[in-house]
Amino acid sequence: MRRKLVPSLTLGAVALLPLAGCGTVGGSGEGNGDSEEVSPEEMTMVTVVKVTGVGWFDRMEIGVNEFAEETGIDARQEGADDASPEKQIQIIQDLIPQAPTAITVVPNAPEALETVLEQAREQGMIVVTHEAAGITNADIDIEAFDNTAYGAQIIDSLATCMEESGEYVSFVGGLTAKTHMEWVGGALERQEAEYPDMARVEDPIESKEDENVAYQRAKELLSKYPDLKGFQGSAGTDIAGIARAVQEAGLEDRVCVMGTSIPSVAEKYLEDGSIDKAFFWDPALAGKAQLKIAELLASGETIEEGTDLGIEGYESLSKLDGFDNVFVGDAAIEVDADNVADFDF
Repeated sequence: MRRKLVPSLTLGAVALLPLAGCGTVGGSGEGNGDSEEVSPEEMTMVTVVKVTGVGWFDRMEIGVNEFAEETGIDARQEGADDASPEKQIQIIQDLIPQAPTAITVVPNAPEALETVLEQAREQGMIVVTHEAAGITNADIDIEAFDNTAYGAQIIDSLATCMEESGEYVSFVGGLTAKTHMEWVGGALERQEAEYPDMARVEDPIESKEDENVAYQRAKELLSKYPDLKGFQGSAGTDIAGIARAVQEAGLEDRVCVMGTSIPSVAEKYLEDGSIDKAFFWDPALAGKAQLKIAELLASGETIEEGTDLGIEGYESLSKLDGFDNVFVGDAAIEVDADNVADFDF
């Protein structure tokens, strides 16, 4: 039988505000922070996300629209109907002739976007990415936290739930999703160093950012590994799909499920124990952070160690070792059944 998890220390919840209307891309595309400064009213920005119609990026769109309302910048969000790098590339290609001041992107496959983002920058547009540490053709990549440490944080909690022994499996939205692979890599590194009686079975499992795919693959894994004790999910849809499989098998009290999600998606599963803990950062604030960086660059300012974006979790950015253009905040949050109601998104 598993140990009960104790309540976690969390960051403050952010109020959910109404959606504002979307803008239209236009403007002159000043770009790269090297040309003449422009006022917020002259700026246009588009956030391109991995996929539309899922809770994670619905929440990010709220942040994008709030940012537009608060700053006067013409900002909006776009995304494809599935997590295809090809569709993301096409969206960006279609944006380039419209010459927005900035394009901010949450890539499905950072390597696949290098060429089209290079084209955007060559045309004078600022490019800011999120969940893409190591990408070359971005002025700045902003991460909510150190990704390796985040993976270690998840495996520490999973190890407590699994009583530090047994088999577990890790899910990612895609093998090309760089941050997901960093999370599961950080988790594996910590597990092998600190929890030798645990073992990850299989290479990371791709869910394609689809809850139904995560559900089907979790069912297969529960059948294949009758003694499986734990799941780590990375995509925002992973642990909800895994939880459905755990529920159906009646294994809520034997199988530990943890990973990235938002409270509104995870809450019902946390309540019945089919999810044990959810880890996340507020996508709305991440959306704002990307856009604020683009605004600062377009205004002729620089991003450096200690930069304060004026956004919760991003008040003092740290430069990530080994990268010239990657900065991290301190925006990680974790919830269980005891505190999930503290969040309204």
